[in-house]
Amino acid sequence: MDQARTTISKIFNGEPHSYTRFNLTQNMEGDNSQVEMKLASDVDEEVEGNGVGDHLNHNNSNRKPYVAQKLGHTPKNLCFMAAATFLIFIIGYLIGYLVHRNKEVTPICAASVLPAAEPAARETGAAPLMDWDDVKKLLAQKLNAPKLDSVFSDFSSTDHQAGSPGDESLANKVLYRFKEYGMKSWTDEHFVKVQDAPASGYNRFVFKNNQEERPSGFLSYSSTGTAKGAVLYAYYGQESDFRKLRDKNINMNGRVMLIRAGRISFAEKVANAARMNASAVLIYPDPTDYSIGDATQMFGHVHLGSGDPYTPGFPSFNHTQFPPVQSSGLPKILAQTITQRMGTTILRQLSGQNLPEGWEGFNRLGNENDTITLEVNNVLAEKKIHNVFGVIKGFVDADRYVVIGAQRDAWGPGFAASTVGTGVLVELARSISDMVKNDGFKPRRSIVFASWSAGEYGSVGATEWLEGYLASLSMKAFTYINLDGIVTGQNGFKVAASPLMYGLIENTLKEVKSDKDVSLYSQFGKNSWEANVMEPLKMENAAYPFLAFSGIPSVSFRFTTGASDYQYFGTLLDTRDKLNRVTSNQVPRLAETAAKFAGHIALRLVHDHLLQMDLRKYDSIIRLNVAQINVKVKSVQRMQPQLLPKALTTQWLISASGSYNRASRSLAADILNSDLEDIEMCRAINDRIMTVERNFLSPYVSSRESPFRHILLGSGPHTLKALSSHLDALRTDHPEADADLFRNQFALATWTIQGCANSLAGDIWSLDNQI
Repeated sequence: MDQARTTISKIFNGEPHSYTRFNLTQNMEGDNSQVEMKLASDVDEEVEGNGVGDHLNHNNSNRKPYVAQKLGHTPKNLCFMAAATFLIFIIGYLIGYLVHRNKEVTPICAASVLPAAEPAARETGAAPLMDWDDVKKLLAQKLNAPKLDSVFSDFSSTDHQAGSPGDESLANKVLYRFKEYGMKSWTDEHFVKVQDAPASGYNRFVFKNNQEERPSGFLSYSSTGTAKGAVLYAYYGQESDFRKLRDKNINMNGRVMLIRAGRISFAEKVANAARMNASAVLIYPDPTDYSIGDATQMFGHVHLGSGDPYTPGFPSFNHTQFPPVQSSGLPKILAQTITQRMGTTILRQLSGQNLPEGWEGFNRLGNENDTITLEVNNVLAEKKIHNVFGVIKGFVDADRYVVIGAQRDAWGPGFAASTVGTGVLVELARSISDMVKNDGFKPRRSIVFASWSAGEYGSVGATEWLEGYLASLSMKAFTYINLDGIVTGQNGFKVAASPLMYGLIENTLKEVKSDKDVSLYSQFGKNSWEANVMEPLKMENAAYPFLAFSGIPSVSFRFTTGASDYQYFGTLLDTRDKLNRVTSNQVPRLAETAAKFAGHIALRLVHDHLLQMDLRKYDSIIRLNVAQINVKVKSVQRMQPQLLPKALTTQWLISASGSYNRASRSLAADILNSDLEDIEMCRAINDRIMTVERNFLSPYVSSRESPFRHILLGSGPHTLKALSSHLDALRTDHPEADADLFRNQFALATWTIQGCANSLAGDIWSLDNQI
């Protein structure tokens, strides 16, 4: 460039003082700015003119331009100028060629966790620099049971409730580890409202003329105050249980429901009771399900949702001005946990009708004389919580990432609830960081490690993060892997996940081996792995808001004791000793296998050219739901023709299902015909895959009223499951059935499926829209 500048200077008679002046004048009357560019020398500011330039040239207005004076218009000078112009063109062409060539060879990958002193050897193509078998071996070498056992000791704590000094101390430990591993790390601060037990005073109840009881356990987000009513035993508080009570013509208005813990969440039990117009709910651990002692207190929450219920749909940042709003999932009735002794004492004194067939208990449901008075005095408090993050950046698509997360807080020791997951999270971060720094592994995409707070109150920390960064996460985060409660037994293995991930899960089960050198697939998935291993993703699972609220494919898994759940969740007995007793002292070994399972899924997703997502699974789920709805619509039209006229057809829903089928098959064909060395093509295909889950979120419902907007796996009247249930109500002419509401929901669900198919098809000219 210096040589070119010198040559140009010589052409113009060695005058290096020419410059370009930009004169910007702003019209204050509102006109657009005008930009005027003048070429001048240090001798003459203007060639000629008037206005703004005149006052600069009033002494030299009759002189010719300096360049014109020197060159003139002789043939010799004209030839000289033509040669100079040609030379400038050649120089410009060479400069442009060199710049373009440099762009082509510039690496298109992002920085990793490698130290600055030793720059990483960055790939310039689409192919990974390490074979998948080598990646698996490296991970297996890094993870081991003794190291995990040591980490569990480092992160064990008897007092780390959300927002407490113990919780903050653990957060700092996690942050220190991430920094120690050379990872880019940061924290996310939220101010959330949670409900705790009364600081002074207590919750209490009096049954009949018995002695007053004061349980120290509590259910966060319960309504507060006093309720008096007759006790009614409602088994597990499931919808089917309340239907049996209704079939016995039992009046449930104002009753205080006595319900067993288990099978469904506390929040679902309370919500079901509220729909029956109950005044309060008492939940106890029945001795047939829980061997935890008759005086053990239970803790939990009853928000039918996730996150801070006082900022539904938006994040709890301190600088945000919150409107006075509440989540629709907050109960309007009282709810309280009681001990096993308290529950069985009430059951023994109940009278009234006999239990429905199949129920267990003391043979009586309770009548109007079995009165109880319940008082709940929980207090609402604002707490500051911290989420902690670390990232290993990818080398090709650094702005696409898988998130691995674990809850950090607990009601008490929380060894199974939070300590094991936090330890595995930290060890995975160490192992994969070491693979990148020392073993030459170069992930194509990034891995984000997250330590959440306030998980016991309903995945508050994780949900607030999702709400705060939803716009960017929906396009960039393509998977969430949940590490909460991954070891609760040893005789079974269960996985709950998005259907998109089923194929990847099956392959991972076949690749990950236990200490007996037997694959998880052979150990737990023989005959029918889906039937034996897969289970529904429940609302209380921390992976659920990622999937149903944000549209991010998610997976959660756990070693179990078999049919029964881990009994010590939500109690102060969730200790290392109790978990060792349940697992025959195999916690570190089981945690190692669990870490390998999570690590394999994460590494596969950041290693391969294309994301391993199975689009066909959703196709079969959609067709199954559509077929059920089609049959039920015809049944209602036959039995209740005044509600659904013959003009209502399911043809458009069937067409939308067909559009998704064709779009998924078209994408599968594009994948087969794709050039894996073409980075842009791979990125475009992966982006189309990433839109599938997100586009199953209904755009027609409010995130405040129905935060879990997924029409297939979410919760609310917009889901296909709700449509099917609504048709059942219409068929029986149930008072709550609304034909017009059904038709509206039916139309919106149809277009949501069609919209997902349109997005999956890719370009606008590739759409298969028959509606």
